[in-house]
Amino acid sequence: MRFFDKVRNQKFLTSTMIVFTLALGVLIGTVMQTGVKAARDQASVAAPDATPLVIPPKSEMQSTFATIAKKLGPSVVNISVEFGARNPSPQASNRGGRRGQRAQPAVPNGDNGDDSGDSGGNSPEELFRRFFGGGGGSGIIPFGGGGEETPSRALGSGVVVDRNGYILTNNHVVDKASKITVKFTDDDTEYPAKVIGADSETDLAVIKIDKHDLVPAKIGNSDSMQVGDWAVAIGSPLGFQATVTAGIISALSRDVPEPTDSPRPVRTANSFQHFIQTDAAINPGNSGGPLLNVNGEVIGINTMIASESGGYQGIGFALPSNMAVKVYNNIIKEGKVTRGSIGISFREDPKETPAKLDVYGGVKKGVFVDDVTKGGPAEKAGIKQADVIVAINGKPIGKGQDLIDLVADSEVGSTLKVAIMREKKPMTLNVVVADRVKTFSDNPVVSRNPGLEKTPEGVPKFGISIQALSVSEKQNSGYSGTGSVVIESVEPGSFADGIGLAKGDILLEVNRQAVNSPADVTRIQTTLKAGEYVAFHVARQAGNGVRGGGGWASLYLGDRLTGESN
Repeated sequence: MRFFDKVRNQKFLTSTMIVFTLALGVLIGTVMQTGVKAARDQASVAAPDATPLVIPPKSEMQSTFATIAKKLGPSVVNISVEFGARNPSPQASNRGGRRGQRAQPAVPNGDNGDDSGDSGGNSPEELFRRFFGGGGGSGIIPFGGGGEETPSRALGSGVVVDRNGYILTNNHVVDKASKITVKFTDDDTEYPAKVIGADSETDLAVIKIDKHDLVPAKIGNSDSMQVGDWAVAIGSPLGFQATVTAGIISALSRDVPEPTDSPRPVRTANSFQHFIQTDAAINPGNSGGPLLNVNGEVIGINTMIASESGGYQGIGFALPSNMAVKVYNNIIKEGKVTRGSIGISFREDPKETPAKLDVYGGVKKGVFVDDVTKGGPAEKAGIKQADVIVAINGKPIGKGQDLIDLVADSEVGSTLKVAIMREKKPMTLNVVVADRVKTFSDNPVVSRNPGLEKTPEGVPKFGISIQALSVSEKQNSGYSGTGSVVIESVEPGSFADGIGLAKGDILLEVNRQAVNSPADVTRIQTTLKAGEYVAFHVARQAGNGVRGGGGWASLYLGDRLTGESN
Protein backbone atom coordinates (compact mmCIF):
# COMPACT_ATOMS: atom_id res chain seq x y z
CA MET A 1 0.00 0.00 0.00
CA ARG A 2 2.80 2.29 0.78
CA PHE A 3 4.23 1.80 -2.65
CA PHE A 4 0.91 2.70 -4.29
CA ASP A 5 0.51 5.71 -1.98
CA LYS A 6 3.94 6.97 -2.95
CA VAL A 7 3.16 6.60 -6.63
CA ARG A 8 -0.16 8.33 -6.20
CA ASN A 9 1.38 11.25 -4.30
CA GLN A 10 4.16 11.55 -6.86
CA LYS A 11 1.59 11.76 -9.72
CA PHE A 12 -0.34 14.49 -7.86
CA LEU A 13 2.80 16.46 -7.26
CA THR A 14 3.80 16.10 -10.88
CA SER A 15 0.33 17.26 -12.05
CA THR A 16 0.46 20.18 -9.69
CA MET A 17 3.84 21.22 -10.95
CA ILE A 18 2.67 21.00 -14.55
CA VAL A 19 -0.45 23.13 -13.82
CA PHE A 20 1.64 25.69 -11.92
CA THR A 21 4.17 25.87 -14.74
CA LEU A 22 1.45 26.40 -17.34
CA ALA A 23 -0.28 29.08 -15.21
CA LEU A 24 2.99 30.88 -14.69
CA GLY A 25 3.65 30.82 -18.40
CA VAL A 26 0.24 32.24 -19.19
CA LEU A 27 0.73 34.98 -16.63
CA ILE A 28 4.15 35.92 -17.94
CA GLY A 29 2.82 35.99 -21.50
CA THR A 30 -0.12 38.16 -20.53
CA VAL A 31 2.12 40.62 -18.69
CA MET A 32 4.52 40.81 -21.58
CA GLN A 33 1.70 41.30 -24.08
CA THR A 34 0.08 44.01 -21.92
CA GLY A 35 3.37 45.82 -21.54
CA VAL A 36 3.99 45.75 -25.27
CA LYS A 37 0.46 46.99 -25.94
CA ALA A 38 0.78 49.74 -23.30
CA ALA A 39 4.07 50.84 -24.78
CA ARG A 40 2.49 50.87 -28.24
CA ASP A 41 -0.54 52.90 -26.98
CA GLN A 42 1.65 55.32 -25.05
CA ALA A 43 3.71 55.95 -28.14
CA SER A 44 0.53 56.97 -30.05
CA VAL A 45 -0.75 59.56 -27.42
CA ALA A 46 0.07 63.22 -28.22
CA ALA A 47 0.63 64.19 -24.59
CA PRO A 48 1.41 60.99 -22.65
CA ASP A 49 2.22 62.89 -19.43
CA ALA A 50 -1.08 64.84 -19.39
CA THR A 51 -3.98 63.92 -17.13
CA PRO A 52 -7.43 63.85 -18.81
CA LEU A 53 -9.96 66.38 -17.54
CA VAL A 54 -13.23 65.30 -16.00
CA ILE A 55 -16.57 67.16 -16.34
CA PRO A 56 -18.06 67.46 -12.84
CA PRO A 57 -21.76 66.94 -12.12
CA LYS A 58 -24.00 69.89 -12.97
CA SER A 59 -24.51 72.22 -9.99
CA GLU A 60 -26.06 75.64 -9.28
CA MET A 61 -23.49 78.44 -9.34
CA GLN A 62 -23.65 81.22 -6.76
CA SER A 63 -23.51 84.55 -8.67
CA THR A 64 -25.00 87.91 -7.79
CA PHE A 65 -25.09 88.91 -11.44
CA ALA A 66 -26.84 85.69 -12.45
CA THR A 67 -29.43 86.26 -9.74
CA ILE A 68 -30.03 89.80 -11.00
CA ALA A 69 -30.39 88.62 -14.59
CA LYS A 70 -32.99 86.02 -13.64
CA LYS A 71 -34.84 88.44 -11.39
CA LEU A 72 -35.07 91.19 -14.01
CA GLY A 73 -35.69 88.95 -17.00
CA PRO A 74 -39.49 89.43 -16.99
CA SER A 75 -39.19 93.19 -16.35
CA VAL A 76 -36.82 94.40 -19.09
CA VAL A 77 -38.38 94.74 -22.54
CA ASN A 78 -37.32 95.26 -26.12
CA ILE A 79 -38.94 98.27 -27.80
CA SER A 80 -39.22 98.39 -31.58
CA VAL A 81 -40.34 101.64 -33.17
CA GLU A 82 -41.26 102.71 -36.68
CA PHE A 83 -41.29 106.20 -38.08
CA GLY A 84 -43.11 107.51 -41.09
CA ALA A 85 -41.49 109.72 -43.70
CA ARG A 86 -39.02 111.88 -41.82
CA ASN A 87 -37.75 115.22 -43.03
CA PRO A 88 -35.70 117.65 -40.95
CA SER A 89 -37.42 120.77 -39.65
CA PRO A 90 -35.63 124.12 -39.62
CA GLN A 91 -34.72 123.47 -35.99
CA ALA A 92 -33.32 120.02 -36.66
CA SER A 93 -31.39 120.90 -39.79
CA ASN A 94 -29.90 124.04 -38.26
CA ARG A 95 -27.16 121.96 -36.72
CA GLY A 96 -25.22 122.09 -39.96
CA GLY A 97 -24.40 119.64 -42.69
CA ARG A 98 -22.06 117.33 -40.82
CA ARG A 99 -22.29 115.67 -37.44
CA GLY A 100 -20.34 117.30 -34.65
CA GLN A 101 -20.50 120.82 -36.09
CA ARG A 102 -21.23 123.31 -33.33
CA ALA A 103 -24.20 125.63 -33.32
CA GLN A 104 -24.63 128.74 -31.23
CA PRO A 105 -27.17 129.01 -28.41
CA ALA A 106 -30.33 130.67 -29.65
CA VAL A 107 -31.85 131.44 -26.28
CA PRO A 108 -30.71 133.10 -23.05
CA ASN A 109 -29.71 131.18 -19.96
CA GLY A 110 -31.78 130.98 -16.85
CA ASP A 111 -34.01 129.13 -14.44
CA ASN A 112 -35.99 128.07 -17.49
CA GLY A 113 -33.42 125.35 -17.81
CA ASP A 114 -31.29 126.77 -20.61
CA ASP A 115 -27.53 126.60 -20.67
CA SER A 116 -25.05 128.05 -18.24
CA GLY A 117 -22.69 129.33 -20.90
CA ASP A 118 -21.25 128.25 -24.25
CA SER A 119 -17.83 126.71 -23.71
CA GLY A 120 -16.74 127.20 -27.31
CA GLY A 121 -14.00 125.40 -29.21
CA ASN A 122 -13.67 121.64 -29.37
CA SER A 123 -15.74 120.87 -26.29
CA PRO A 124 -16.56 117.33 -25.05
CA GLU A 125 -20.06 117.69 -26.46
CA GLU A 126 -18.65 116.50 -29.76
CA LEU A 127 -18.42 113.05 -28.14
CA PHE A 128 -21.93 112.83 -26.72
CA ARG A 129 -24.91 111.47 -28.53
CA ARG A 130 -28.11 109.72 -27.69
CA PHE A 131 -28.40 106.41 -29.41
CA PHE A 132 -30.66 103.77 -30.92
CA GLY A 133 -29.88 100.31 -32.18
CA GLY A 134 -30.97 99.78 -35.77
CA GLY A 135 -31.37 96.78 -38.01
CA GLY A 136 -28.14 95.02 -38.81
CA GLY A 137 -26.43 96.65 -35.86
CA SER A 138 -26.21 100.12 -37.35
CA GLY A 139 -26.89 103.08 -35.10
CA ILE A 140 -29.78 105.41 -35.82
CA ILE A 141 -29.38 108.86 -34.33
CA PRO A 142 -32.59 110.84 -33.60
CA PHE A 143 -33.19 113.96 -35.73
CA GLY A 144 -30.07 113.26 -37.79
CA GLY A 145 -29.46 112.65 -41.44
CA GLY A 146 -30.26 114.46 -44.62
CA GLY A 147 -33.50 115.30 -46.33
CA GLU A 148 -34.73 111.99 -47.70
CA GLU A 149 -38.28 111.17 -46.74
CA THR A 150 -37.82 107.49 -45.97
CA PRO A 151 -39.51 105.34 -43.34
CA SER A 152 -37.13 104.24 -40.61
CA ARG A 153 -37.04 101.78 -37.77
CA ALA A 154 -35.12 101.62 -34.54
CA LEU A 155 -34.73 99.54 -31.40
CA GLY A 156 -34.54 100.51 -27.77
CA SER A 157 -35.16 99.11 -24.33
CA GLY A 158 -37.52 99.74 -21.44
CA VAL A 159 -38.31 98.56 -17.94
CA VAL A 160 -41.71 97.57 -16.53
CA VAL A 161 -42.52 99.66 -13.46
CA ASP A 162 -46.20 98.78 -12.97
CA ARG A 163 -47.96 95.42 -13.21
CA ASN A 164 -50.73 97.01 -15.30
CA GLY A 165 -48.50 97.51 -18.32
CA TYR A 166 -46.67 100.78 -17.67
CA ILE A 167 -43.10 100.93 -18.97
CA LEU A 168 -40.42 103.55 -18.45
CA THR A 169 -38.04 104.32 -21.33
CA ASN A 170 -36.22 107.20 -23.03
CA ASN A 171 -38.18 109.86 -24.84
CA HIS A 172 -35.78 109.71 -27.79
CA VAL A 173 -36.66 106.04 -28.25
CA VAL A 174 -40.37 106.69 -28.90
CA ASP A 175 -40.46 110.38 -29.87
CA LYS A 176 -42.46 110.92 -33.08
CA ALA A 177 -42.82 107.17 -33.62
CA SER A 178 -45.78 106.10 -35.77
CA LYS A 179 -45.75 102.59 -34.29
CA ILE A 180 -44.36 101.22 -31.02
CA THR A 181 -44.04 97.49 -30.31
CA VAL A 182 -42.93 95.82 -27.08
CA LYS A 183 -41.51 92.30 -26.71
CA PHE A 184 -40.56 90.35 -23.60
CA THR A 185 -37.72 87.90 -23.18
CA ASP A 186 -38.69 84.33 -24.20
CA ASP A 187 -41.98 85.62 -25.60
CA ASP A 188 -42.41 86.21 -29.33
CA THR A 189 -45.68 88.08 -28.81
CA GLU A 190 -45.56 91.68 -30.04
CA TYR A 191 -47.56 94.07 -27.88
CA PRO A 192 -48.61 97.43 -29.37
CA ALA A 193 -47.77 100.32 -27.06
CA LYS A 194 -48.97 103.89 -26.72
CA VAL A 195 -47.24 106.89 -25.21
CA ILE A 196 -48.82 108.13 -21.98
CA GLY A 197 -46.54 111.14 -21.68
CA ALA A 198 -42.98 112.31 -22.17
CA ASP A 199 -40.48 114.82 -20.86
CA SER A 200 -37.81 115.97 -23.28
CA GLU A 201 -35.90 117.82 -20.55
CA THR A 202 -34.96 114.55 -18.85
CA ASP A 203 -35.40 112.40 -21.99
CA LEU A 204 -37.92 110.12 -20.29
CA ALA A 205 -41.21 108.70 -21.53
CA VAL A 206 -43.93 106.45 -20.16
CA ILE A 207 -45.56 103.96 -22.50
CA LYS A 208 -48.30 101.39 -21.87
CA ILE A 209 -49.23 98.01 -23.29
CA ASP A 210 -52.51 96.14 -22.92
CA LYS A 211 -51.17 93.40 -20.68
CA HIS A 212 -51.66 92.94 -16.96
CA ASP A 213 -50.07 90.96 -14.14
CA LEU A 214 -46.60 91.95 -15.28
CA VAL A 215 -43.54 91.73 -13.05
CA PRO A 216 -42.41 95.29 -12.27
CA ALA A 217 -38.79 95.99 -11.45
CA LYS A 218 -38.07 97.25 -7.97
CA ILE A 219 -37.03 100.90 -7.83
CA GLY A 220 -33.94 101.75 -5.80
CA ASN A 221 -32.71 105.00 -4.28
CA SER A 222 -30.07 106.42 -6.60
CA ASP A 223 -28.80 108.72 -3.85
CA SER A 224 -27.48 105.65 -2.03
CA MET A 225 -24.98 104.85 -4.79
CA GLN A 226 -21.30 105.62 -4.39
CA VAL A 227 -18.44 105.78 -6.85
CA GLY A 228 -16.99 102.29 -7.11
CA ASP A 229 -20.26 100.43 -6.45
CA TRP A 230 -21.14 97.59 -8.81
CA ALA A 231 -23.64 98.38 -11.58
CA VAL A 232 -25.47 96.11 -14.01
CA ALA A 233 -27.05 97.17 -17.32
CA ILE A 234 -29.71 95.13 -19.10
CA GLY A 235 -31.18 95.90 -22.51
CA SER A 236 -31.13 95.16 -26.23
CA PRO A 237 -27.83 96.51 -27.56
CA LEU A 238 -27.73 96.31 -31.36
CA GLY A 239 -30.92 94.26 -31.17
CA PHE A 240 -29.50 91.47 -28.97
CA GLN A 241 -32.33 91.23 -26.47
CA ALA A 242 -31.79 90.62 -22.74
CA THR A 243 -28.06 91.36 -22.82
CA VAL A 244 -26.52 91.72 -19.35
CA THR A 245 -23.32 93.67 -18.73
CA ALA A 246 -21.61 94.71 -15.51
CA GLY A 247 -19.27 97.44 -14.37
CA ILE A 248 -18.97 100.03 -11.64
CA ILE A 249 -20.27 103.50 -10.90
CA SER A 250 -17.56 105.73 -12.35
CA ALA A 251 -18.97 109.12 -11.29
CA LEU A 252 -22.10 110.70 -9.86
CA SER A 253 -24.07 113.84 -10.68
CA ARG A 254 -22.28 114.18 -14.00
CA ASP A 255 -23.44 117.14 -16.09
CA VAL A 256 -23.19 116.01 -19.70
CA PRO A 257 -23.03 118.26 -22.77
CA GLU A 258 -26.18 118.12 -24.88
CA PRO A 259 -25.73 115.75 -27.86
CA THR A 260 -25.02 117.54 -31.11
CA ASP A 261 -27.92 115.64 -32.71
CA SER A 262 -30.40 117.16 -30.28
CA PRO A 263 -33.15 119.37 -31.75
CA ARG A 264 -32.58 122.01 -29.11
CA PRO A 265 -29.84 124.64 -29.43
CA VAL A 266 -26.46 123.33 -28.33
CA ARG A 267 -25.78 123.84 -24.64
CA THR A 268 -23.08 122.87 -22.20
CA ALA A 269 -25.46 120.73 -20.17
CA ASN A 270 -29.12 120.01 -19.57
CA SER A 271 -30.17 121.64 -16.32
CA PHE A 272 -32.40 118.73 -15.30
CA GLN A 273 -30.02 115.88 -16.10
CA HIS A 274 -27.31 114.97 -13.59
CA PHE A 275 -26.21 111.55 -14.73
CA ILE A 276 -24.76 108.47 -13.12
CA GLN A 277 -21.65 107.56 -15.10
CA THR A 278 -20.80 103.88 -15.50
CA ASP A 279 -18.35 101.69 -17.38
CA ALA A 280 -20.87 98.85 -17.71
CA ALA A 281 -21.02 98.18 -21.44
CA ILE A 282 -23.98 99.95 -23.04
CA ASN A 283 -24.40 100.36 -26.78
CA PRO A 284 -26.96 101.52 -29.33
CA GLY A 285 -30.18 99.78 -28.34
CA ASN A 286 -29.60 100.01 -24.57
CA SER A 287 -31.47 103.33 -24.46
CA GLY A 288 -34.31 103.21 -21.96
CA GLY A 289 -33.09 100.05 -20.24
CA PRO A 290 -32.32 99.92 -16.52
CA LEU A 291 -29.07 100.38 -14.66
CA LEU A 292 -29.21 98.24 -11.52
CA ASN A 293 -27.45 97.92 -8.19
CA VAL A 294 -26.31 94.59 -6.75
CA ASN A 295 -29.73 94.15 -5.14
CA GLY A 296 -31.35 94.15 -8.58
CA GLU A 297 -32.99 97.54 -7.97
CA VAL A 298 -33.29 100.16 -10.71
CA ILE A 299 -31.00 103.06 -9.90
CA GLY A 300 -30.93 104.64 -13.36
CA ILE A 301 -32.28 104.67 -16.93
CA ASN A 302 -29.52 104.24 -19.52
CA THR A 303 -29.68 107.29 -21.74
CA MET A 304 -26.49 108.12 -23.63
CA ILE A 305 -22.82 107.37 -24.16
CA ALA A 306 -19.65 109.32 -24.79
CA SER A 307 -18.00 107.87 -27.84
CA GLU A 308 -15.84 108.77 -30.80
CA SER A 309 -16.89 105.61 -32.63
CA GLY A 310 -20.64 105.59 -31.92
CA GLY A 311 -20.28 102.43 -29.81
CA TYR A 312 -19.12 101.46 -26.34
CA GLN A 313 -15.90 103.07 -25.15
CA GLY A 314 -16.31 102.69 -21.42
CA ILE A 315 -18.34 105.83 -20.70
CA GLY A 316 -22.10 105.56 -20.36
CA PHE A 317 -24.70 107.68 -18.62
CA ALA A 318 -27.94 106.82 -16.85
CA LEU A 319 -30.52 109.24 -15.51
CA PRO A 320 -30.81 108.63 -11.73
CA SER A 321 -33.89 106.71 -10.61
CA ASN A 322 -34.87 109.41 -8.11
CA MET A 323 -35.34 111.89 -10.95
CA ALA A 324 -37.05 109.24 -13.09
CA VAL A 325 -39.56 108.59 -10.29
CA LYS A 326 -40.48 112.28 -10.11
CA VAL A 327 -40.99 112.47 -13.85
CA TYR A 328 -42.97 109.22 -13.97
CA ASN A 329 -45.32 110.28 -11.17
CA ASN A 330 -45.97 113.61 -12.90
CA ILE A 331 -46.70 111.92 -16.22
CA ILE A 332 -49.13 109.30 -14.88
CA LYS A 333 -50.94 112.05 -12.98
CA GLU A 334 -51.07 114.86 -15.54
CA GLY A 335 -49.67 113.43 -18.76
CA LYS A 336 -46.79 115.89 -18.61
CA VAL A 337 -44.18 117.32 -16.26
CA THR A 338 -44.83 120.67 -14.60
CA ARG A 339 -41.88 122.67 -13.29
CA GLY A 340 -41.75 125.90 -11.37
CA SER A 341 -40.15 129.14 -12.55
CA ILE A 342 -39.61 132.64 -11.24
CA GLY A 343 -38.98 134.16 -14.66
CA ILE A 344 -35.34 135.19 -14.72
CA SER A 345 -32.45 134.46 -17.06
CA PHE A 346 -28.79 134.26 -16.17
CA ARG A 347 -25.47 133.34 -17.73
CA GLU A 348 -22.56 131.79 -15.88
CA ASP A 349 -19.05 132.21 -17.21
CA PRO A 350 -15.95 131.40 -15.16
CA LYS A 351 -14.28 134.63 -16.27
CA GLU A 352 -17.07 137.21 -16.08
CA THR A 353 -19.34 135.85 -13.32
CA PRO A 354 -16.95 136.52 -10.38
CA ALA A 355 -16.60 140.13 -11.50
CA LYS A 356 -20.36 140.66 -11.77
CA LEU A 357 -21.01 139.09 -8.38
CA ASP A 358 -18.37 141.29 -6.75
CA VAL A 359 -19.22 144.58 -8.45
CA TYR A 360 -23.02 144.37 -8.19
CA GLY A 361 -23.51 142.24 -5.10
CA GLY A 362 -20.33 142.37 -3.11
CA VAL A 363 -20.42 138.56 -2.81
CA LYS A 364 -18.41 135.61 -4.09
CA LYS A 365 -21.34 133.23 -4.63
CA GLY A 366 -24.83 133.69 -6.02
CA VAL A 367 -26.73 134.08 -9.28
CA PHE A 368 -26.44 137.32 -11.24
CA VAL A 369 -29.76 138.23 -12.89
CA ASP A 370 -29.08 139.05 -16.54
CA ASP A 371 -32.72 139.43 -17.55
CA VAL A 372 -36.18 139.45 -16.02
CA THR A 373 -39.11 138.06 -18.00
CA LYS A 374 -41.70 140.74 -18.63
CA GLY A 375 -44.84 140.07 -16.63
CA GLY A 376 -43.22 137.11 -14.89
CA PRO A 377 -43.14 136.29 -11.17
CA ALA A 378 -39.75 137.92 -10.56
CA GLU A 379 -40.78 141.20 -12.19
CA LYS A 380 -44.03 141.26 -10.22
CA ALA A 381 -42.10 140.71 -6.99
CA GLY A 382 -39.64 143.52 -7.74
CA ILE A 383 -36.54 141.64 -8.85
CA LYS A 384 -34.50 143.64 -11.35
CA GLN A 385 -31.62 143.17 -13.74
CA ALA A 386 -28.21 143.13 -12.03
CA ASP A 387 -29.68 141.83 -8.77
CA VAL A 388 -27.77 138.92 -7.23
CA ILE A 389 -29.80 136.06 -5.75
CA VAL A 390 -27.98 134.62 -2.75
CA ALA A 391 -30.61 132.50 -0.98
CA ILE A 392 -34.12 131.06 -1.38
CA ASN A 393 -36.18 130.13 1.68
CA GLY A 394 -33.01 130.38 3.74
CA LYS A 395 -31.04 127.96 1.54
CA PRO A 396 -27.84 129.45 0.11
CA ILE A 397 -27.69 129.76 -3.68
CA GLY A 398 -24.07 129.37 -4.70
CA LYS A 399 -24.53 128.82 -8.42
CA GLY A 400 -27.18 128.68 -11.11
CA GLN A 401 -27.86 124.96 -10.76
CA ASP A 402 -28.78 125.46 -7.10
CA LEU A 403 -31.45 127.95 -8.15
CA ILE A 404 -32.74 125.78 -10.99
CA ASP A 405 -33.10 122.67 -8.84
CA LEU A 406 -34.89 124.46 -6.02
CA VAL A 407 -37.26 126.53 -8.15
CA ALA A 408 -38.12 123.74 -10.62
CA ASP A 409 -39.16 121.44 -7.75
CA SER A 410 -41.30 124.13 -6.12
CA GLU A 411 -45.05 123.80 -6.45
CA VAL A 412 -46.71 126.22 -8.84
CA GLY A 413 -48.48 128.90 -6.77
CA SER A 414 -46.21 128.56 -3.76
CA THR A 415 -44.31 131.57 -2.40
CA LEU A 416 -40.54 131.69 -2.16
CA LYS A 417 -38.57 134.10 0.01
CA VAL A 418 -35.81 135.21 -2.32
CA ALA A 419 -32.82 136.93 -0.71
CA ILE A 420 -30.96 139.26 -3.07
CA MET A 421 -28.13 141.73 -3.06
CA ARG A 422 -28.91 144.98 -4.87
CA GLU A 423 -26.05 147.43 -5.14
CA LYS A 424 -24.37 145.41 -2.38
CA LYS A 425 -27.34 145.86 -0.04
CA PRO A 426 -29.40 142.85 1.16
CA MET A 427 -33.11 142.57 0.40
CA THR A 428 -35.74 139.82 0.67
CA LEU A 429 -38.65 139.59 -1.76
CA ASN A 430 -41.61 137.21 -1.89
CA VAL A 431 -41.92 135.56 -5.31
CA VAL A 432 -44.90 133.41 -6.34
CA VAL A 433 -43.79 130.42 -8.40
CA ALA A 434 -45.36 130.09 -11.86
CA ASP A 435 -45.56 127.33 -14.45
CA ARG A 436 -42.29 127.30 -16.35
CA VAL A 437 -43.94 126.54 -19.69
CA LYS A 438 -46.35 129.47 -19.36
CA THR A 439 -43.67 131.83 -18.09
CA PHE A 440 -41.44 131.12 -21.07
CA SER A 441 -44.14 130.43 -23.66
CA ASP A 442 -42.17 132.30 -26.33
CA ASN A 443 -39.10 130.14 -25.76
CA PRO A 444 -39.33 127.08 -28.05
CA VAL A 445 -36.91 125.07 -25.93
CA VAL A 446 -39.39 125.29 -23.07
CA SER A 447 -42.74 125.51 -24.85
CA ARG A 448 -42.07 122.40 -26.92
CA ASN A 449 -42.07 120.37 -23.72
CA PRO A 450 -45.63 120.63 -22.29
CA GLY A 451 -46.31 116.95 -22.93
CA LEU A 452 -48.20 115.13 -25.65
CA GLU A 453 -51.26 117.27 -26.26
CA LYS A 454 -54.18 115.72 -28.06
CA THR A 455 -56.86 117.12 -30.28
CA PRO A 456 -60.12 117.48 -28.26
CA GLU A 457 -62.27 114.37 -28.47
CA GLY A 458 -64.60 114.32 -31.46
CA VAL A 459 -62.64 116.94 -33.39
CA PRO A 460 -61.20 115.77 -36.74
CA LYS A 461 -57.43 115.84 -36.51
CA PHE A 462 -54.94 117.13 -39.05
CA GLY A 463 -52.20 114.68 -38.12
CA ILE A 464 -49.45 117.19 -37.43
CA SER A 465 -47.27 118.10 -34.46
CA ILE A 466 -46.41 121.79 -34.23
CA GLN A 467 -44.35 124.14 -32.09
CA ALA A 468 -43.51 127.81 -31.77
CA LEU A 469 -40.68 129.18 -33.91
CA SER A 470 -38.46 131.72 -32.16
CA VAL A 471 -36.99 134.86 -33.70
CA SER A 472 -33.47 133.44 -33.57
CA GLU A 473 -34.59 130.25 -35.31
CA LYS A 474 -36.18 132.30 -38.07
CA GLN A 475 -32.93 134.14 -38.55
CA ASN A 476 -30.90 130.93 -38.60
CA SER A 477 -33.23 129.43 -41.20
CA GLY A 478 -33.12 132.49 -43.43
CA TYR A 479 -36.89 132.98 -43.05
CA SER A 480 -37.98 136.63 -42.85
CA GLY A 481 -41.75 136.24 -43.00
CA THR A 482 -44.37 136.65 -40.29
CA GLY A 483 -45.02 132.96 -39.62
CA SER A 484 -44.12 131.71 -36.16
CA VAL A 485 -45.44 128.13 -36.02
CA VAL A 486 -43.51 125.25 -37.59
CA ILE A 487 -44.64 121.69 -38.33
CA GLU A 488 -42.51 119.35 -36.24
CA SER A 489 -43.84 116.09 -37.68
CA VAL A 490 -46.55 114.73 -39.99
CA GLU A 491 -48.36 111.51 -39.15
CA PRO A 492 -48.14 109.01 -42.02
CA GLY A 493 -51.48 108.43 -43.72
CA SER A 494 -53.09 111.42 -42.02
CA PHE A 495 -55.05 114.27 -43.61
CA ALA A 496 -51.95 116.48 -43.50
CA ASP A 497 -49.86 113.78 -45.14
CA GLY A 498 -52.48 113.37 -47.84
CA ILE A 499 -52.50 117.02 -48.88
CA GLY A 500 -48.69 117.28 -48.85
CA LEU A 501 -47.85 119.13 -45.64
CA ALA A 502 -44.27 118.41 -44.63
CA LYS A 503 -42.04 118.61 -41.60
CA GLY A 504 -40.41 122.04 -41.57
CA ASP A 505 -43.33 123.89 -43.21
CA ILE A 506 -44.18 127.16 -41.47
CA LEU A 507 -47.91 127.67 -40.98
CA LEU A 508 -49.24 131.04 -42.06
CA GLU A 509 -53.01 130.51 -42.31
CA VAL A 510 -55.64 127.81 -41.89
CA ASN A 511 -58.86 128.60 -43.80
CA ARG A 512 -57.71 132.23 -44.22
CA GLN A 513 -57.30 132.66 -40.46
CA ALA A 514 -53.85 133.81 -39.35
CA VAL A 515 -51.73 131.39 -37.34
CA ASN A 516 -49.57 133.20 -34.78
CA SER A 517 -49.24 130.47 -32.17
CA PRO A 518 -49.91 126.73 -31.72
CA ALA A 519 -53.06 127.67 -29.83
CA ASP A 520 -54.45 129.31 -32.97
CA VAL A 521 -54.26 126.00 -34.83
CA THR A 522 -56.11 124.19 -32.05
CA ARG A 523 -58.74 126.93 -31.90
CA ILE A 524 -59.38 126.81 -35.64
CA GLN A 525 -59.40 123.03 -35.63
CA THR A 526 -62.18 122.87 -33.04
CA THR A 527 -64.50 124.84 -35.36
CA LEU A 528 -64.17 122.34 -38.21
CA LYS A 529 -66.29 119.31 -39.00
CA ALA A 530 -65.63 116.21 -41.04
CA GLY A 531 -66.46 116.75 -44.70
CA GLU A 532 -65.63 120.46 -44.75
CA TYR A 533 -62.93 121.87 -46.99
CA VAL A 534 -59.71 122.95 -45.28
CA ALA A 535 -56.94 124.99 -46.89
CA PHE A 536 -53.46 125.61 -45.48
CA HIS A 537 -51.21 128.51 -46.40
CA VAL A 538 -47.59 127.61 -45.59
CA ALA A 539 -44.07 128.79 -46.25
CA ARG A 540 -41.67 126.12 -47.48
CA GLN A 541 -37.98 126.35 -48.16
CA ALA A 542 -36.66 125.21 -51.54
CA GLY A 543 -35.50 121.62 -51.31
CA ASN A 544 -38.68 120.43 -49.57
CA GLY A 545 -38.03 122.32 -46.39
CA VAL A 546 -34.45 121.20 -45.87
CA ARG A 547 -32.21 124.00 -44.67
CA GLY A 548 -29.10 124.82 -46.55
CA GLY A 549 -30.15 126.24 -49.92
CA GLY A 550 -32.88 128.09 -51.73
CA GLY A 551 -35.39 130.68 -50.63
CA TRP A 552 -38.79 130.33 -49.01
CA ALA A 553 -41.86 129.92 -51.19
CA SER A 554 -45.55 130.47 -50.45
CA LEU A 555 -47.66 127.34 -50.89
CA TYR A 556 -51.40 126.58 -50.65
CA LEU A 557 -52.61 123.06 -49.88
CA GLY A 558 -56.08 121.76 -49.13
CA ASP A 559 -58.75 119.07 -49.39
CA ARG A 560 -61.96 117.88 -47.79
CA LEU A 561 -61.38 117.02 -44.13
CA THR A 562 -61.80 113.35 -43.27
CA GLY A 563 -63.84 112.09 -40.36
CA GLU A 564 -60.89 110.64 -38.44
CA SER A 565 -60.79 111.88 -34.87
CA ASN A 566 -58.94 111.12 -31.65
